[in-house]
Amino acid sequence: MSPFEEPNTALLPSGFIDLLQHEAEAEARGIEAVMDVFARHGYERVRPPLLEFEASLLHGAGQALSEQTFRLMDPESRRMMGLRPDMTTQVARIAATRLVGSPRPLRLSYAGACVVVGTPGREGERQITQAGIELIGVDSAAADAEVVLVAAEALARLRIAHVSFDLSYPALVQSLIAEAGLSDMTRAQLVHAVDRKDAAAVTELGGEIAPVLTAMLHAAGPADAALAALAGLDLPPAIRTMADRLRDVVAVIAARAPDLRLTVDPVELRGWQYHTGICMTVFARGQREELGRGGRYLAHDEEAACGLTLRPEVLLRAAAPIELRRRVYVPAGMPESVAARLREKGYATVAGLSAVDDSQNEGRRLGCAYVLSNDDLIEL
Repeated sequence: MSPFEEPNTALLPSGFIDLLQHEAEAEARGIEAVMDVFARHGYERVRPPLLEFEASLLHGAGQALSEQTFRLMDPESRRMMGLRPDMTTQVARIAATRLVGSPRPLRLSYAGACVVVGTPGREGERQITQAGIELIGVDSAAADAEVVLVAAEALARLRIAHVSFDLSYPALVQSLIAEAGLSDMTRAQLVHAVDRKDAAAVTELGGEIAPVLTAMLHAAGPADAALAALAGLDLPPAIRTMADRLRDVVAVIAARAPDLRLTVDPVELRGWQYHTGICMTVFARGQREELGRGGRYLAHDEEAACGLTLRPEVLLRAAAPIELRRRVYVPAGMPESVAARLREKGYATVAGLSAVDDSQNEGRRLGCAYVLSNDDLIEL
């Protein structure tokens, strides 16, 4: 661009957008509804910074986020910093440092914006919003189930219909493959085949464990059927323990929320970067995008933790429309006490700053649904 040309100030970098009035209001209201559910279950809100030193942000489990992280240099310290691509590892850091002396289990919630380096096929998603919970300091089926149940209640608050939670255990199939005595190359090829759900390649590469892996591939589906298929497999003791944990988590969830739809995919590996136990992905019928995901991982100092992160912008596409405040035009000179009563009733008042000839036309011009006339509301 020539230095004499005026910049196009409406142009934004790829993957960044402006949210305008109704969109921003709906997102804020949706996030607060979700956070209220979290708070009612004892999850206390924390707010990590948007920027951290790279060494801290990408420490431990955060190493898995290295390729997604925007970096820049701090002009004061001359140290490299990173814009957070995910808030989970930040909350884990807070738990291990600021809250190291707090009683466990520690229940924390969070909401905020993250910035990610675009991944192939998703380059347009560079600024995302997250809202989630972390249950830190306990490793049990009850803890895994609580994370799912609290998230399900938050989605119900937004009136999202036909929600399902897909449960997986990436470490189960990874451990099974690792113990099979395969060469490094064959093991990598087999993991890739499982990830692609390529049954023919699994049969060709799997050797002695090919029948078990193939059965797992075909077991994916409704939780009861998938767990029954897993129960019928001859698994090494350590692998059986993992399968039993999956069974136990499903049992806890089903006992407390029998109508919640649960599916199980024993061989799902994609996208689980630092997770070590049961993982969960949230879907809703008719929505192509996942609503959220999470699972069990090791926080700082190998502390057990489980969490789930929701994507508010995706939730609101699946949720029933949020009813925004109805706007009332209040002509100049009206008593403030009248407008105050309207606000207490849930209306948004738009004050006239000067006298106008036609209050109704002025109200329509300003996007109001009503105009105040004496003590009456006139619908526009």
